Amino acid sequence: MAPAIDSTVNDLQPNTPNPEKALSSQAQAFVRAYSEDGDSGGQSVLGAEDPLSPLNPRGERFNARAWAKNLAAVTRERGEGFRQVGISFQNVNVFGYGTPTDFQKNVGNVWLALPAMIRQLFAPKGGQTRIDILNHFNGLVRPGEMCVVLGPPGSGCSTFLKTISGHTSGLHVNPDAHFNYQGLSAKEMITAHRGDCIYTAEVDVHFPMLTVGETLTFAARARSQQHLPEGISRNNYCDQLRDVIMAMYGIRHTIHTKVGDDFVRGVSGGERKRVSVAEATLANAPFQCWDNSTRGLDSANAIEFCRTLRLQSEIFGQTCVVSMYQAPQTAYDLFDKVLLIYEGRQIYFGSTSKAKDYFVNLGFECPARQTTPDFLTSITFPAERIPRPDCQPPRTPDEFSQVWKNSLECKALQDEINEYNMEHPINGPDADTFRQLKQASQAQGQKVTSPFTLTYSQQVKLCMWRGWARFKADPWPAVWVMVGNTIMALIMSSLFYNMGQDTNSFYGRSVVLFMAILFNAFSSILEVMTLYAQRPIVEKQSRYAFYHPSAEAYASVLVDMPMKITSTISFNLVFYFMTNLNRAPGNFFFYLLVVFLIVLAMSGVFRFIGSLSRTEQQAMVPASVLMLALLIFTGFVVPVDYMLPWCRWINYVNPVAYGYEALMVNEFHGREFTCSTYIPEYANATSGTGACSVVGATPGNLFWRNVGIIIAMVIFNYLMYFIASEYVTAKKSRGEILVFRRGHTPSIPAKGSGDLEKLESGHATTVLERSDPSMVHKGEGFQGSVSVFHWNNVCYDLEIKGKPRRILDNVDGWIKPGTLTALMGVSGAGKTTLLDCLANRRVGVGIVTGEMLVDGKVCDQSFQRKTGYAQQQDLHLETSTVREALTFSAFLRQPHSIPKADKLTYVEEVIKLLAMQDYADAVVGVIGEGLNVEQRKRLTLGVELVAKPPLLLFVDEPTSGLDSQTSWAVLDLLEKLSKAGQSILCTIHQPSAMLFQRFDRLLFLAEGGKPVYFGEIGNDSSTLIDYFERNGAKPCLPGSNPAEWMLEAVGAAPSISSEGDWPEIWRSSPEYQSVHHELARLKAVDIDQLSADKPDPTSYNEFAAPLWQQLVVVTQRAFLQSWRSPSYIYSKITLCIATSLFIGLVFFNAPLSIQGLQNQMFAIFEVMSIVGQLVDQQMPNFLTQRSLYEVRERPAKTYSWMVFMLSQIVTELPWSTLASVFMWALFYYPIGFHKNAQAAGQGTERGALMWLLFWQFLVWVSTFTHMCISFVDSADDGGNIANFLFVLAFFFCGVLASPSQMPRFWIFLYRASPLSYWVSAVLSTGFANVQVTCTDKEYTAFDPPKGSTCGEYMAEYISRAGGYVKDPQATESCGYCTIKDTNVFLAAVSSDYDTRWRNFGILWVYIGFNIAAALALYWIARMPKGKKRL
Repeated sequence: MAPAIDSTVNDLQPNTPNPEKALSSQAQAFVRAYSEDGDSGGQSVLGAEDPLSPLNPRGERFNARAWAKNLAAVTRERGEGFRQVGISFQNVNVFGYGTPTDFQKNVGNVWLALPAMIRQLFAPKGGQTRIDILNHFNGLVRPGEMCVVLGPPGSGCSTFLKTISGHTSGLHVNPDAHFNYQGLSAKEMITAHRGDCIYTAEVDVHFPMLTVGETLTFAARARSQQHLPEGISRNNYCDQLRDVIMAMYGIRHTIHTKVGDDFVRGVSGGERKRVSVAEATLANAPFQCWDNSTRGLDSANAIEFCRTLRLQSEIFGQTCVVSMYQAPQTAYDLFDKVLLIYEGRQIYFGSTSKAKDYFVNLGFECPARQTTPDFLTSITFPAERIPRPDCQPPRTPDEFSQVWKNSLECKALQDEINEYNMEHPINGPDADTFRQLKQASQAQGQKVTSPFTLTYSQQVKLCMWRGWARFKADPWPAVWVMVGNTIMALIMSSLFYNMGQDTNSFYGRSVVLFMAILFNAFSSILEVMTLYAQRPIVEKQSRYAFYHPSAEAYASVLVDMPMKITSTISFNLVFYFMTNLNRAPGNFFFYLLVVFLIVLAMSGVFRFIGSLSRTEQQAMVPASVLMLALLIFTGFVVPVDYMLPWCRWINYVNPVAYGYEALMVNEFHGREFTCSTYIPEYANATSGTGACSVVGATPGNLFWRNVGIIIAMVIFNYLMYFIASEYVTAKKSRGEILVFRRGHTPSIPAKGSGDLEKLESGHATTVLERSDPSMVHKGEGFQGSVSVFHWNNVCYDLEIKGKPRRILDNVDGWIKPGTLTALMGVSGAGKTTLLDCLANRRVGVGIVTGEMLVDGKVCDQSFQRKTGYAQQQDLHLETSTVREALTFSAFLRQPHSIPKADKLTYVEEVIKLLAMQDYADAVVGVIGEGLNVEQRKRLTLGVELVAKPPLLLFVDEPTSGLDSQTSWAVLDLLEKLSKAGQSILCTIHQPSAMLFQRFDRLLFLAEGGKPVYFGEIGNDSSTLIDYFERNGAKPCLPGSNPAEWMLEAVGAAPSISSEGDWPEIWRSSPEYQSVHHELARLKAVDIDQLSADKPDPTSYNEFAAPLWQQLVVVTQRAFLQSWRSPSYIYSKITLCIATSLFIGLVFFNAPLSIQGLQNQMFAIFEVMSIVGQLVDQQMPNFLTQRSLYEVRERPAKTYSWMVFMLSQIVTELPWSTLASVFMWALFYYPIGFHKNAQAAGQGTERGALMWLLFWQFLVWVSTFTHMCISFVDSADDGGNIANFLFVLAFFFCGVLASPSQMPRFWIFLYRASPLSYWVSAVLSTGFANVQVTCTDKEYTAFDPPKGSTCGEYMAEYISRAGGYVKDPQATESCGYCTIKDTNVFLAAVSSDYDTRWRNFGILWVYIGFNIAAALALYWIARMPKGKKRL
């Protein structure tokens, strides 16, 4: 196990004369006391119970080094050891296949990529260029050593870490490369021992609803060793490890807090990063690769992370290789070795203490106060490195690489590697020792060749524990499912309430059983979507060797079982007895068994589809077509005898069909029903001259045969699901590349696109040209600030779990034109919250108090659009190009009075200012294809700059995720803007000393949002240092980083405490009094000038552009977004084509018989069943754009919320129109509706009206989707609402139960359902005014009285009941058909041809209602209504 926090025993035990001796004695005493501690819950297992003991992770004086040494002593006492793995690598070359750029796919040109896709199937490397990533790497990291990997983004750092950790998916390593993992071969290491060689990416993926404690408890248990000290339970041991790691990383206070994500409130971003680090630490891997894991951490916590790794290496012998983009000097000094990469070339590998001298000796100069890691990475930037005048150092990457290969340091490294390989031969004694230690830690029965510690059954149990924890954390979805099921059962069963025991109930009973089987079978379809949310988490933890992916799949099935049982009972118990199905106990429980088995069978099917598909879009279409096929071939919609031969096989493999057949037998077998209707219905009719008007059936008993078949299908489906989940992984990124609009791809790729690692991050870093900061870019017309923004006693209060909590506590300050102010603080101090409050972005959330003034005036409604806010999250519309994103902001945020040409000119000037010319026409893209981190950060700044904010610019973490050189370039830009007159307030996490010096002023916050300092930084930070030293901080040593020193002074790191109350010291200081005097002066002076100000009245408008211009510009962008999303558009069109074509072929050329009319009606019924899938497709697309609007564009007052909603609705209309053409053609003609229209002599009108109805149907679905998703947070919630409303409209549309059969209470639902009018219009348009011809099976046969013909005998009955006789002149075996023409059939379902256009018009009312409801619900639920500001 690996602890952290490098604080010494002396620090926590100041009164102990000999701490090391005391610690050793304490460890020995603890070992002797093992059997006495026992298994007591909540007590400290591996440490003392005394809260003041350094061994108690729950105590305030916990010391990680003491605890680690204690654990090591206990382990040695028991004769055990720790696995250790070093690595030597020689002649490592890594390459890939790709292209530097690509063109953006859209609806029109996506077909141009089809030939390349086909070629890829047969020649995966065809058409692609080999791109070298790493070139001739050699190195050695021994057990217990730490190596830091330095290089700019795109140089190959991530690829190197992935290569040595065995994660080479999509990469190719040369065959003659040699790896030696302390006697283990690379093949054995990455297969049998992958859990001992882990790669930790910088992305944080966790189950958001789990608490931090649960997340880390799971990790501890997953890698828990087999043999524990006597008397200690495994759970207590794992809890202890969890507590230790949480204490080390300073997240002990979050143990009961949800991890959270972008949608679920949880821990802060920095704390979530530490949770990821803690989880990987609990993996207990002896060889660890960390890829930029300090991103998002402040300097103090970044250093603390490195101290943790140092402690692991020293005491447990773990080997750590870490890449860092902004490495503080203190962190750098903790490493033993450093690898420097320059465009895929190794230009140094060796001791960290000698690296600086190596490059100085090559002829480079290290500026004063520049840290060693910054100096090393500057070597890889021609504009940054400083050659000495009298030297001729190398210039190109190849020259640096060649100089390194010829150096004495490289030759010494080769000798050391050769010596290491001789000491640790492959499969030698060290390998045997490693395998023995691993086998000892594994659970009994687990093979040493398995990378997992736990057995498969233990993995399943552990995943079940987590599954229950997830359920307990968020039980409401399951509760609402049960409530919803009960409500739906009440509503649906009331349609057929208490059916009678006569033949009139036959159709009703068959419909009831069909509804039951339908509802239960497809209750699991949303499981397709839920699999994708957890797939990245499962794959990450599988890489850590926590468990098999199939074990998680197996556990999820078991955990869902009780919920499936309760939801099945909640629906079917009500449904069964209210409809008066067979009430014998045996029949009821058999019914319950069958429907539950169907639920399981279909759950397995949908899970299998979800696991087999790499994306949600891939899963949607097959799931929809499968659902349609299973529904049609149940045996109800199309009777088995009427199924076409080519598709009859679907019925044989359909578990729903076997279930429906079993339920029908269960309902009717052995029962007698009274005939309610005779034909003819004469008083003197005898048994020979009349017949019962129902279709007969043959006896049979298929109860248990069908049950057996369904059980076999359940087992098969789940087995396929487990196999797919084990072996099918999520879609892998092909390495990020720049994507351009077709026709705008540059002939020469952007600078630095020569290797795949650059492609993985977009392109190499483009450094802004150094310029005199006082110079203003001539000709750009940049508009600086002229006003002073100042605030006084700003507080922010929230209510969390019913308790008030103060996030910001009386913060003061100002920003003056031409100044660059840094906002810093400990992790979780509320820096971003302060920016949000100052920028008026927290409206309606919490309570903000205090004064915020511009030139002494209260901020008006135009304040938000007059300020720029570059947020930490680089949120942009992924399909827009860089130039389009800037143009959009300029058009809508600059004053309307500025000519369009001037706005476009200013956009080009900002592009030049930000050095974005090379990728101005590149698409923003998503992770995998698009801009890299640095380019996105520049675009974020650009979007705010083109708005010409006249007041000030807020910038949140502009250097997060960037290397030191790019960070310097960003600060170059900010300094240039400030010198041009812009007021800037900027938060920053890890500034180097040189970076920190570029700010003019500092606002520093302590925990709880309490101000610690606000004032000048001073030359070489002299003013700041003087303040802290004067008030009790230890002296800032020469050469140290003042920013890091300041954070340590206030106790920002978990291992460091501060004795002084710095917020109180600040409030008592003369500097604080000076700040308030200046605030009073600013307010008083500006109030005197109020009467002289005569601003332009339009400057007070909420939006810069008028409403009509907003609508035009936003709608244009929304349409381009959909045009450039071919996966969404073609999925929508494909779904419409596939379903209509499938239905058209299944009901091909339906005859005008009774069953034929039923088939045509059910064909229309089946078309409506795709509403759910269309809704699910559309919602994520809407949510993507709403997130961008609500997070960035609405707070900036870019455009109105009404414009956003209307643009989204309008954009869907063209695609609904296009899809309706295909849907209509593939449905109308194959089924034969056109023949009906021609037979009635109305071919043109009916064909046109039918298309209009299909178009109207898709428009209604689109607006219905917007109404359901407009006010909720997630697609799941919107989908549940849409499904509930749709099911009501679907079942009450008059197909399954005609209005005459409905209870009077529910007639209002029939009339309220928009589908009632649509079905009526489509039915009447499809087959009105056409003669019906019964098939032989549909005639009712009987004999007329002697001496009468069939026509004579039936004349009176036909005059009353309608229909016709097959042969009126026949004297025996009369064949009577109950329907003569289609109008009789239409009347039975309350459809009238004369009301077709009226129904068409009514549907437009529903569409208008959807639009109005969408707007109203959005305004009510999501628009801030008032400023909670006092």
